[in-house]
Amino acid sequence: MNIEIWMAFVAAVTIFCIIPGPTVILVMSQALSHGKKSVFPLVAGVLAGDLTAMSLSLMGLGAILAASSTLFIILKWLGVVYLIYLGIKTFFAKVEKDAYTKKTGDSNPASLFQSAFLVTALNPKDIVFFVAFLPQFIDPNSAFLPQISILVISFISIVALNITAYTLFAGKLGERIQSYSAKKWFNRFGGTALLGASAATASLKNS
Repeated sequence: MNIEIWMAFVAAVTIFCIIPGPTVILVMSQALSHGKKSVFPLVAGVLAGDLTAMSLSLMGLGAILAASSTLFIILKWLGVVYLIYLGIKTFFAKVEKDAYTKKTGDSNPASLFQSAFLVTALNPKDIVFFVAFLPQFIDPNSAFLPQISILVISFISIVALNITAYTLFAGKLGERIQSYSAKKWFNRFGGTALLGASAATASLKNS
């Protein structure tokens, strides 16, 4: 793989990652509610979800989803239902009036990792995107494994930097504002954003 192709790939992925989608909305709303301690499990969940989506694409599921509207719709609505669940749960999350770190039991790392992973992995557009996007940067006359390894590592690195930046920003903002009413509104804002993300996901078409 020559440097020009790799740079074009990095530029395309950077633009793709910067544009807020369901995953970015999720991690920001969760970080806003739970603070900087949520950064690692959220980022880990997103990376695991992207790796899963890429693996499924490379195994052929992306092509199947692109061809099968029924399977695409099933996977899409699984993601929509989960986003609605998270949105309602975040909107009505209990807020303690004392210490910020005691706000809610839902801030455990496993729960945060799971939510980030499922929202990322259940997005059928991402799976279809990978199967349509990655081959454009692969030279059929060169060895496949080294090329796909470079692309996957580059993609995951860019995603990690992007999601970490979003999450740290939201986490720091959430920890600096300590008032009970502000934290309650953070939950409402985050829940509403997740419900909006579910509506956006529901509007996805298999095209």
